[in-house]
Amino acid sequence: MLADRAPRARAPGSAGPPVSVPVGPYGDRVNRRRQIQMTPAEVQAFLVEARDLTMCSFNHDGTIHAVAMWYGFLDGDVAVQTKAKSQKIKNLRRDPRVSCLVAAGRGYEELRGVELVGWAEFVEDPERLWTIGVSVFERHVAPYREPDNRAAVEALLHNRVGVRLRVERTVTWDHRKLGG
Repeated sequence: MLADRAPRARAPGSAGPPVSVPVGPYGDRVNRRRQIQMTPAEVQAFLVEARDLTMCSFNHDGTIHAVAMWYGFLDGDVAVQTKAKSQKIKNLRRDPRVSCLVAAGRGYEELRGVELVGWAEFVEDPERLWTIGVSVFERHVAPYREPDNRAAVEALLHNRVGVRLRVERTVTWDHRKLGG
């Protein structure tokens, strides 16, 4: 559609034929995608601030299995704990590819999000699983105090396995940066 293109121009430094330059949805050539990206520090702060994520894995038939999860951290990486016989664990054992979404905001101008794409590393070592359990407990229940909270975390981890996200790609957006 001609209205979606700027006037034809030569590619910079090229003597070749003129090319069409796409025009953004706002009628200018500003790259809004770059404008709303979060910095690594903003991503880290957002992940620490947020409380839950949506974890997506592949079912046996190729459809997406999406579930809301509380999460914590293991060595700085996002990690969850879940029942060892859950559908998500069955899926991830068969195909470890995983995508997780952490999002916030009600109106368009408030939307923020981080998509983490990668693979699942299973955590079954008791000490490392304990670290995930304490992290989840502290983020969602209360500060962990020994021995007061030991039984609660032990109950949280009964018949559970941990999943550490090994992120290969991060996609972010923060519409608040649009200033409108």
